[in-house]
Amino acid sequence: MTAASTGPTLVAVAHGSPDPRAQHTIRALLRRVRALRPAVRVELGHLETDRPLLADTLRGLHGETVLVPLLFGRGYHVKHDIPGVLAGAGHCSATVAACLGPHPLLVDALHGRLLQAGYRGGAVVLAAAGSRDPESAAGTRYTADMLAARLGGVPVVPAYASAAAPTVPEAVSLLRAGGHREIAVASCFTAPGYFASRCAEAAPGVVSAPLGAHPALARLLLHRYDQAVTARRSALVA
Repeated sequence: MTAASTGPTLVAVAHGSPDPRAQHTIRALLRRVRALRPAVRVELGHLETDRPLLADTLRGLHGETVLVPLLFGRGYHVKHDIPGVLAGAGHCSATVAACLGPHPLLVDALHGRLLQAGYRGGAVVLAAAGSRDPESAAGTRYTADMLAARLGGVPVVPAYASAAAPTVPEAVSLLRAGGHREIAVASCFTAPGYFASRCAEAAPGVVSAPLGAHPALARLLLHRYDQAVTARRSALVA
């Protein structure tokens, strides 16, 4: 931590992707986070594929650290992969913040990206990565419900790129069977990649871009960081 830094180091934990656009997008998001909170040191670590890997990032840090998963549900990566990396980083005093979803700021980002894509009404498919973990699926459904409320009560059906059902094509078919003709896809992905592209290809109409460096997502990342810092300090006082 530099002399100008205050508070624990924030380590954003990304999944990693072979798509070169993914790391570019994540780094743009972190530049926005740094601009919002210049006194906090912000680093990046990946769970796989991209560099730096999370283990390498932690190896170069000392002092208190808060890991913020750039993930939208409490699935395998949050419950197993990140704790597994931390178990091998014994020197690091780290707290893991909550994942990014569900939260109203996530809905702000999803809504903003839909409007930017040209959405003017109609049913929506909320496209997410997918997980076999029921807690993750419940979080996605709750996000879909909040987005539906934000859009004035239109149907919003969660759908998944892998590991869970329905898929985006299945969700589109379900909505069409219910009489909906205007159907948009809201991309609940941090960055471009295979899953985001696969879901976008199945969109029958408007499809929003991944959330990337949307201002609301940057604020959400810092909100999760602040929550973790507060919880850690309260635990130490208790």
